Amino acid sequence: MDKQFRSLCLYMQIAEGSKSEHLISYITLTSHLHHTLHFLLPLVWSPHALSVLLLQVEEEAQVSRSLPIDDASMGEITNVMEYQAIAKQKLPKMAYDYYASGAEDEWTLQENREAFSRILFRPRILIDVSKIDMTTTVLGFKISMPIMVAPTAMQKMAHPDGEYATARAAAAAGTIMTLSSWATSSVEEVASTGPGIRFFQLYVYKDRKVVEQLVRRAERAGFKAIALTVDTPRLGRREADIKNRFVLPPHLTLKNFEGLDLGKMDQAADSGLASYVAGQVDRTLSWKDVKWLQTITTMPILVKGVITAEDTRLAVANGAAGIIVSNHGARQLDYVPATISALEEVVKATRGQIPVFLDGGVRRGTDVFKALALGAAGVFVGRPVVFSLAAAGEAGVSNVLRMLRDEFELTMALSGCTSLADITRNHVITESDRLRVMPSRL
Repeated sequence: MDKQFRSLCLYMQIAEGSKSEHLISYITLTSHLHHTLHFLLPLVWSPHALSVLLLQVEEEAQVSRSLPIDDASMGEITNVMEYQAIAKQKLPKMAYDYYASGAEDEWTLQENREAFSRILFRPRILIDVSKIDMTTTVLGFKISMPIMVAPTAMQKMAHPDGEYATARAAAAAGTIMTLSSWATSSVEEVASTGPGIRFFQLYVYKDRKVVEQLVRRAERAGFKAIALTVDTPRLGRREADIKNRFVLPPHLTLKNFEGLDLGKMDQAADSGLASYVAGQVDRTLSWKDVKWLQTITTMPILVKGVITAEDTRLAVANGAAGIIVSNHGARQLDYVPATISALEEVVKATRGQIPVFLDGGVRRGTDVFKALALGAAGVFVGRPVVFSLAAAGEAGVSNVLRMLRDEFELTMALSGCTSLADITRNHVITESDRLRVMPSRL
């Protein structure tokens, strides 16, 4: 930081002199200098001076970001939740708040975690657990563990490698990465990182020709399934983004839509993203569009955002290949149940016809076990991936996947399970179970 700051002062003196005095006091308070420069300097500096400074600061920032994860400034990382504090320190407030915040009162954001803590274990003992098999198959694709990467948008706000790093880490871990429609790397760019099983998360735009083109690009790039997000006809009220006037940094674009005449995510009176969604995302999306998607692609379609039995039955009836129980990371409608609380209702409604997956609140291997015990075929992890990406790039994402895998394996061993098939409903006690066994007070 000191070296970067000295460079900043030098170039400020050369290029603009006294014009920069007010900016210096702000930048000294930030901990992620290169992001601050991208946001602020275009407002006060000439393009030539800006480009020269950004080049030098970015080179120095690259060195800083490449430090090993066990660097003394970070300490010993022992669980995935510790990455959030590091990300908060490193990221600009606007970027961190975008990743971390939920809708309105953030009740569901908190409940996504707390609901897991109310589920208890019923472990079995004296079972040979010297060999444990965590492999599974998702839509016909074999993966190393039932832990996959959820779609998180705009990952280059977290780290310059963005989705490239996440794709490489997921592939190395032998699991699935889901790429967001609103990625800062295109489907073709992510495919160029090498082999790996990848799904594509889809928002349906008003211009269906754009949707059709994007789906076919994903298929040509080797993506294996579509995760159709169905809970976002409008963007939830994310008050942190409103306060911050959230907008994508000017050096980044939504790569999958680059070159298309779809408007830009510009500054707005509240959230630039909310304004963009209002202008582009199709509010008329309905079950008939699931059928329409099946006519333009051979990829299986997962319906992402289901939390009720009624919608589960409709998903099955309309040919969904699977369901992702999701409340959009608690970023859409507040006061909906935690996904782990809604999971069993959805699983029962499928009657075993299609697989059910879960995202939202997964932070421990114990959470993975609980989800599988309640009927999930696997889980998707979002925020821990993006926070670890901000903290340490690809190495951070790899570490998150390794820690979750190790914790899950330990939970299986201590519960007496040697394969995923061994994990049953009898291994957990939920709140409803406890209510049913309470003695009558009459």
